[in-house]
Amino acid sequence: MNQGFFQSQQHIWAVVSAAILIVLFGCSIFFCFKRKLYACFRLPENQKGTLKAEQMMLKRYQLEQLQKATNNFSEDCLVGSGAFGNVYKGTFDGEESLAIKKAHTESYTSTEEFENEIRLLSKVKHRNLVSLVGFCQEAGPKGAKILVYEYVPNGSLLDYIMGRGGRGLTWRHRVTIAIGAAKGIAHLHEGSKPSIIHRDIKPSNILVGENFEAKVSDFGLVKSGPSGDQSHVSSQIKGTPGYLDPAYCSSLHLTSFTDVYSYGVILLQLVAARPVVENSRGHPNFHIIDWARPSLERGSIDEIIDANLLMEHCNMEMMLKMGQLGLKCVVKVPRERPKMTQVWQELEAALFSAETIIYKQPSNGSLQLASLSSGSMGRRNHQPKQLDDSQSSVSIDGIRLQRFHLDIDRLSFGSANLRCLDAYSISIEDDSYDLTGTSEETTTSGNEEFRLTYNIS
Repeated sequence: MNQGFFQSQQHIWAVVSAAILIVLFGCSIFFCFKRKLYACFRLPENQKGTLKAEQMMLKRYQLEQLQKATNNFSEDCLVGSGAFGNVYKGTFDGEESLAIKKAHTESYTSTEEFENEIRLLSKVKHRNLVSLVGFCQEAGPKGAKILVYEYVPNGSLLDYIMGRGGRGLTWRHRVTIAIGAAKGIAHLHEGSKPSIIHRDIKPSNILVGENFEAKVSDFGLVKSGPSGDQSHVSSQIKGTPGYLDPAYCSSLHLTSFTDVYSYGVILLQLVAARPVVENSRGHPNFHIIDWARPSLERGSIDEIIDANLLMEHCNMEMMLKMGQLGLKCVVKVPRERPKMTQVWQELEAALFSAETIIYKQPSNGSLQLASLSSGSMGRRNHQPKQLDDSQSSVSIDGIRLQRFHLDIDRLSFGSANLRCLDAYSISIEDDSYDLTGTSEETTTSGNEEFRLTYNIS
């Protein structure tokens, strides 16, 4: 009996020992797997923080990735710089290009300030705003703080205004850019709660995308606007001289109308293509507002318009409208300025009107030109002459063309060559500014002769 009991005890101890070994082996495997799993999913030291990139639909980059994309932030990849930091063009996987904005060490006073900016920008999505794609954040107050944006390849509005690299803008391009920028700023002001104030609207911060679509960029000075019953937020003066709202500078009261003022200055620059402040012999520190206001109030757009626009077809009425709207944006009392939504709506309506040609068919069969979109012929309304049936049309190769008179009361322009029409234009070349007389253009096609008469008085 004792022998059987002893054997039973041995059997039990063997089973228990085996079970203990199995448990210990299983625990060791579990802890090893847990450590490897944690190593795979934990954030690197330079990426620790309270930001959750996935929740904000952003990508978190490692510093090594950005260094590789920019050839270690080389000068060859530098596309812009400012007081806040440098912007580099980064190329990823040999194809995708992104704009990498590396902040200076002193640009952010704290990690929280950097993270708050990312949270703010992640909520703002609009086709006329440069999109934030991701970020890189290293630990410590002096760790790298980098923002990654979409890359806009066609440069900034400043490049076009200054004519860098032979770049230029037609009158339509200027209006298109003005409308796009206004829509982007309006989205900052009205598309989020609380509103967002850019504080640094200027030509170098408006990028030009495909089809001359404007994209507002550089959100380094953005600040949340007033909320609830607040009329303003108090803020230190930040921005670019020449574009700073005098009301903001004197009161330290920041509102969305601060951006409206800066935008109004840009409208004047789009019309005149001049620096915001120009030092001349008779007028040191002459601001573009003071220079342009007298002519715009008289309606004399030809006195201030960019001379390059006079070398091609230009809608002078549209340019006058844009300049006068710029004056509305820079009035001294902020609340008397229009909102950005009103601005782009007015510009769109004016552009639609400028591009619309209305023809009226009289009862006698002749064609009267009731409205002509080409505002380049002057600011006054011109009453076209009607032709009788025998003179109103001509047939060329079986195609019947209507004939009309184009009257120009007065030409006042700074160029000796004004192209009146886009395609197959008639060139009027004369050294004098006041032209009088009658010009006839005759074209022969087959056996038909086509004569177009212009009365210039």
